[in-house]
Amino acid sequence: MSWLRRDEQADGGQAAGPAGAAPVATAAPVPQPLLTIDALGRKCPIPIIMLAEQIRDVPVGAVIAVLADDPAAYTDVPAWCGMKSHEFVFRSELACGWAFGIRRSY
Repeated sequence: MSWLRRDEQADGGQAAGPAGAAPVATAAPVPQPLLTIDALGRKCPIPIIMLAEQIRDVPVGAVIAVLADDPAAYTDVPAWCGMKSHEFVFRSELACGWAFGIRRSY
């Protein structure tokens, strides 16, 4: 699954400018997650509980993606990262919900 945001291009993160102009740089590419937690259809706090249980399954520095569609997850996942001192890496909009990226810090 691709983790590119809608405004990013698959050609290395550069969008074409006007005809004859140099390419315009866009946001940095989103890191590829080592593990994806599918919490779609589950209400909070279940996505957070799933994340807390499975973050130990990846090495320090690795990225985990959490897929969630509960509106509470939109703020709960970044807040949990702050409380637990893990890095909140990205939030990408999906057709139904979001993909959140979390980098394990310890």
